[in-house]
Formats: sequence, C-alpha cells, structure tokens
Amino acid sequence: MKAILVVVAAVTFIASPLFTSGFGGFDPNLFPIPQVRPPVQPAGYAFSIWGLIYVWLLAHAGYGLLMRAEDAAWDAGRWWLIASLGVGASWIAVANTNAPWATVLIWVMLAGALGALWHAPGAAGPRDRWLGQAPLGIYAGWLTAASWVAVGFMLGGYGVLAPIWAAAVCLLAAAAMAVTVQLRLPQVPEYGITVVWALVAVVVANATRSWPIAGLAIVAVAAMMLTLARAAALRSGTRA
Repeated sequence: MKAILVVVAAVTFIASPLFTSGFGGFDPNLFPIPQVRPPVQPAGYAFSIWGLIYVWLLAHAGYGLLMRAEDAAWDAGRWWLIASLGVGASWIAVANTNAPWATVLIWVMLAGALGALWHAPGAAGPRDRWLGQAPLGIYAGWLTAASWVAVGFMLGGYGVLAPIWAAAVCLLAAAAMAVTVQLRLPQVPEYGITVVWALVAVVVANATRSWPIAGLAIVAVAAMMLTLARAAALRSGTRA
C-alpha cells in the first residue's frame, strides 16, 4: 500500500506545476519590503535541477512499486517521502500567493525528505543505491538550499535583517546544516553535490552585484567540497 501511495504522491507532485502558473521565484510584492533579486537567491539556471529531480523521483517510485513493494528497507522511509511529496504538491500554488506559508511548507517538505533519506535503502546493491537512495539525496539536498533561501527572503522581506545580512546568515546556516547531514550520511554524496550546485548558483548570481556574498558562497562551496572528500574517505573506510 505504501509503495502505491509513493507513486501517487510522486505523480501528483511532478504534475503540480501543470495546474499552476509555474514558479519563477517569489513575487517581490508578497513582502512588506519588496524583494527584487535579493542576494540570497541563486541564479535562475539552478532551478533546472528540478527536471532531474522529477525524473529520478519517478524512477524511485516506479521501481519501488514494481520491484520493492514489500521490501522492509524501502518501506522504512516511505511515510516520510509521502508526507514530503504530498505537501510539495500544493507548494507552488501557495508560494505564488503567500510567502510565509510557503516557507513553513518547504521546511515541512525538507523534514520529510531528510526522514526519507535517513531511512533510504542502498545497501542491497547498485539498483537500490541508484534508484532507492540517490534520488532522495538530490531531492533533500535541493530542499536544504531552497529552505534557507526562503528564510532569507523572509528575513529581508519583513525587515528583520538587511538583504545582504539575511543572505549571509542563511548561507552560513545552510552550509552548517548540509555539512552536518552529509557527515551523518556519507553514503549519499548526491546530497552534498546538490547543495554545491545551489551554492555555486549563489556565487554566479552575486558575482557582479555583491562580492561579499559571492565570497561567502565560495567559502561555503569549499566547506562542502571538503565535507564530500571526508564523506568519500568514510565510505572507503566502511568498505574496507
């Protein structure tokens, strides 16, 4: 039953943009202080990763239903993923009209994604590794970055911090969270690689607008690369 619900949740989540006007970032006017290209926002090309996320999640759901429907290792994280994708199906519609609620929802999505990743199958062999574990890694990695971007919008948009300081705080927080998760889950490098993808896009977005934020994002990228190297060493030690 849970395997079927994962497929339903995944298809609904993937199809949700078709029933909205799409999402190209928060409308600046959703905030008391309009947020026009704040420094916390990655360059637009970064969002193309959703194509890969959608395809890989669909493969995860389909393989799980057809080949691992009753597998206890796959079953362990399914409720987490169902919750994340179920909330995510409404996220774009909410984000286009209500940024605070969208921020709350994306953190719920992240919690579900991390729970699913924590319980992700992968030890049984290459197929479970690439179809069970890796899709959840890239999904959770992107949501980690996106959740902190949403917080940055909120901090700047509601006047809690100036946009540059909001970006700095959220970059540091995102990097700290990502480093912690990656070290706890060294077997899933896709998580950290996806966070690096998002951080590089912040560098690109700020290269000609805000060198302090671009520089801080470069430091965050370096920290994640070192963490990925450490994770690789931990994986090698485990295999040995």
